[in-house]
Amino acid sequence: MLAGVLKETLPGERRVAITPAAMATLKRAGVGLIVESGAGEAAGVTDAAFREQGAEIASSAADVVARADLLLRVRISPPDTPAGQADLAATREGQTLIAFLDPLNDPSIAQALAARGVTAFAMELMPRITRAQSMDALSSMATIAGYKAVLLAASTLPRMFPMLTTAAGTLKAARVFVVGAGVAGLQAIATARRLGASVEAYDVRPAAKEQVQSVGARFVELPLEAADAEDRGGYAKAQDESFYRRQREMMARVVAASDVVITTAAVPGRRAPVLVTEDMVAQMTPGSVIVDLAAERGGNCELTRPDETVVAHGVTVLGPTNLPATVPFHASQMYGRNLATFIAHLVKDQQLAIDLEDEITRETLVTRDGRVVHPRLAPAPAAP
Repeated sequence: MLAGVLKETLPGERRVAITPAAMATLKRAGVGLIVESGAGEAAGVTDAAFREQGAEIASSAADVVARADLLLRVRISPPDTPAGQADLAATREGQTLIAFLDPLNDPSIAQALAARGVTAFAMELMPRITRAQSMDALSSMATIAGYKAVLLAASTLPRMFPMLTTAAGTLKAARVFVVGAGVAGLQAIATARRLGASVEAYDVRPAAKEQVQSVGARFVELPLEAADAEDRGGYAKAQDESFYRRQREMMARVVAASDVVITTAAVPGRRAPVLVTEDMVAQMTPGSVIVDLAAERGGNCELTRPDETVVAHGVTVLGPTNLPATVPFHASQMYGRNLATFIAHLVKDQQLAIDLEDEITRETLVTRDGRVVHPRLAPAPAAP
C-alpha cells in the first residue's frame, strides 16, 4: 500500500501528518510513503529527512492524490471554505482518508467526503480503551494544549509565577486555577507547578480528585452532585443548566482569588458550558489572565472570542483554538506516531482490512461506500 501526505491547508496549521520518526511503523505494516514536497517545512521537517527514511517526494499534491491508497492529513477544513474545497478536491473515489474531521461538531465534512466516495476515519473518535492508547491523538494534542496554555498565561500575566525571596523583598507565587482535569488540565497543572505557581483545580468527575493531587495541585471541593458525570470513555458528560448555575456560584470565590484561570471543560459534540461569567471576571484582580481552551467550542468564559484577546475589567481573556499547531515539531511527532500505529492496526497483509467487530475500527469509521456510517452521525432509519 502507499500512504500519501499533503501540505495542510487550514490557515495557521503548521503540523504535518507523518514525520520520519513514525515511518518505521509504516514499513513494518508494509505501507510506503509519498510526501508532497515541502509538506513538513512548517514543522521543521525537511524533504531530505523523509527521503533518508525511504519516502518518495512528489512535486505536486495532484501526484500524491493520484497514487496514494491512504491519504493522511492533520485536519480537514469545512467544505464551505476555500481551504475545505481544496481539501475535498484533493481526494478521489475509493481512497481512504485518516485525519481529524470534527464530525460531531460539523457533520458537513463527513457528508461531503461520503458524496465523493471516500472512506474516512476520524482520529478524534478513537475510543479511550487500553488497546487504543497509542493511537489516541486527541489526548496527545491535549497534552500540548495544556502545556502551551500555561506558557501563554505566564507571558501575559504582569507578575512572575514562582515565589522568590530577594534582597528587594519576597514575591508571592502566582495563584493558578485550572477548571477541568482531563489530559489538557492535568498537563496545565503540572506545567504551572514546574514554573512555581500555587495551583488549584476542579473537575466535575469525582475520580479527578486523586489525579489532581498526584500532580501537585489542591483539589477544590464544591458540594455539587452531578449525575452521570463521566461517560464510558472517561470524558465529562454535559449537565443541565441548573447544575452549571450552581457551579458558577460556588466557583466565583476561587476565580476571584486567582491570578490565572485556565479552562478546559468541553463535551464532545456539544457547545462548551459557560463556567466563568462576566460578573466573575469583574471580581478578579486587574492584570489577571484567563486562557480558555474551549474557545473553539464557544468558550467556558462568557467573554471569550475565538483566536482573539479580549481585555475586560482589567482582565485579559485569551481564546486560542489550535495551540498544538504552535508547537508543530513535537505535535507532528506525537500525531504521526498515533497515526502510524492506527494504520498498522487497520492494515493486514498490505491491504486495508475494515473489521467492524473491532471497537477501534468501528468507532473511528465515519464514511464508507458513499454513505455516512457512524451511528452518531448517520440519519435514523425511516419508520416502516
